[in-house]
Amino acid sequence: MKIGIDGRAAKWYRGTGIGTYTHQLISSLNSVDSTNNYLIFLPENSSLDNLKPNFNIEPVKSTLKENFWDEVSVPNILDNHNMELYHVPQNGVGLSENINCLKAITLHDIIPLRMPETVSDKYLRIFNNELPKLLKDCEGIITVSEFSKQDIAREFSFPKDKIYVTPLAAESIYQPMSKFVCKNILKEKYGIENNFVLYVGGFSPRKNILGLIEAFSLIPSCSRKNCKLVITGKKGLSYEKYKKRADDLNLSDDVIFTDFIPLEDLPTFYNGAEVLVFPSFYEGFGLPPLEAMACGTPVIASNLTSLPEVCYDSALLIDPYNVDELSYAIERVLNDSLLMLNMIKKGLIRSLNFSWDDTALKTIKAYKTMVK
Repeated sequence: MKIGIDGRAAKWYRGTGIGTYTHQLISSLNSVDSTNNYLIFLPENSSLDNLKPNFNIEPVKSTLKENFWDEVSVPNILDNHNMELYHVPQNGVGLSENINCLKAITLHDIIPLRMPETVSDKYLRIFNNELPKLLKDCEGIITVSEFSKQDIAREFSFPKDKIYVTPLAAESIYQPMSKFVCKNILKEKYGIENNFVLYVGGFSPRKNILGLIEAFSLIPSCSRKNCKLVITGKKGLSYEKYKKRADDLNLSDDVIFTDFIPLEDLPTFYNGAEVLVFPSFYEGFGLPPLEAMACGTPVIASNLTSLPEVCYDSALLIDPYNVDELSYAIERVLNDSLLMLNMIKKGLIRSLNFSWDDTALKTIKAYKTMVK
């Protein structure tokens, strides 16, 4: 097979779910496949390391704009490449109509349809205006969870036998490290001296950060054990609202907003934390819980959408709309060392069920089914 892949998100959006997915998919395809031929479309003056001879780079002209979706919505020029299948990993955004080969997209989720108030106007407009048309021409859809498969099939009446599930995985950098060493690094580099409850993810309203702050405020000081709440992520439009809520709840000194954390520092945060809390209202997959489990960190996560499928019985699953339940779960983990140790063990075992090589092998199987 000759497969083309739009790899721009691997360079422009690294550190986010879609950017990580694109980068790891290409890297893992390169690791497991020496037979099929791949043409990876990347921004000019960029490359990927250690590609095999059956992987080639096609530079594409572009000027990165402030908004990723604005830039990636401009299709690559695909003339005269004789591809059998062209794959766009970023929810189909940027898939050209003028392609003389089969088309496939990875559709991670349909959040813009389920929770339109939680995405940007630009992304919502692109998603609503372009996706239904693109799906009519797609040979198949790759998605990241059984939950998303059912959601997509139901929403678009797309044949389930043409929706292929390829679960994600934690990258190899996420592994257990010395808690003592990690805490010293966090103290020196970020000024975080206390034990802490961790949130990793975006600032979208669907991530339920307000609920997390409320839940943290309900934990009695004696049960909190001087723990801080550390909220990572680029301070977007919602930041002032979150900061004000923490201030109003007299948590100004107890909630730390770190801003954007470089990818290489995230394992240090996971390993330094007492527990990761991920109370999202909606996820197509949800990588942070899996990354935390791979680091040996207990996880509290939402019991909605794809998260039970990812976490199974290795996390405490809570109703994200129930602040009291979330608060009690955090308090339990902080005060029950046996529970914490059991969660660490289960999480490490659960994380071993996912690998990027497996993601790549399932993707190749999907390609073969589409191309046959």
